[in-house]
Amino acid sequence: MQEDILNPESRDFVTALASGLEVIRSFDDEHPRMTLSEVATRTGMNRAKARRILLTLHALGYVRKQHRYFELAPRVLHLGYAFLSANNYRGVIQQYLEDITSEIGESSSLGVLDGEDVIYVARSAAKHRLMAITLSVGTRLPAAHTSLGRILLAQLPNAELEDYLSRVELIRHTDKTIVDIDELRDQVIVARQQGYAVADQELDPGLRSLAVPAYDAKHQLIGAINVSTNAARVDIDTLLGVYLPIMQKKAAQIRLHVN
Repeated sequence: MQEDILNPESRDFVTALASGLEVIRSFDDEHPRMTLSEVATRTGMNRAKARRILLTLHALGYVRKQHRYFELAPRVLHLGYAFLSANNYRGVIQQYLEDITSEIGESSSLGVLDGEDVIYVARSAAKHRLMAITLSVGTRLPAAHTSLGRILLAQLPNAELEDYLSRVELIRHTDKTIVDIDELRDQVIVARQQGYAVADQELDPGLRSLAVPAYDAKHQLIGAINVSTNAARVDIDTLLGVYLPIMQKKAAQIRLHVN
């Protein structure tokens, strides 16, 4: 259960900090370099506010400026490194992900839930490429349409799950994408009951994936681990009959070795 979240209207809520983080998050694969106007548009801020934040981030070394364009500077990586350093289980899990890739020849990842997205925090990539986008540590994908996201949603208490379902926007990516809230809820409940989740070509044509939750020795949720395959190469029977037992075994080993 998450602790109570501070209301933005509270006197303790630091609006300037929230706005600064929002500006940082506005940069992504499709928007690596932006003008002041573009940042203001993507964040919904007025130009004056966006300008002050960008110039402050520039002064602190988190943003680089070249003529009219702004882009994130390498110092931003320190923020992500702080998370990885604080969660020292990553090195252990990385080895298990690499074992999965070595054993079945498919990519495997560890993801955590962040709002309406799942974020990749560790990954072992197979040689073949599965998606049009490149998946790497730090990649964000919609939780609703990924196996990682679904099994993580399945770990939420009912009240938190309903809160997520009340605010999520379901976007169709393929003809198999679930865009009905009730159907998504049913899928999450099934995943909760069976202990694994499958996403079959909902985010990208041909992408089929399977995920199971990962807990530490104290039964605290670390995240979820998955395996991603090509639907033309690996059918559902193989995914569940061969890959699932391997993933469940690795999850059990993680629970034994991560304190």
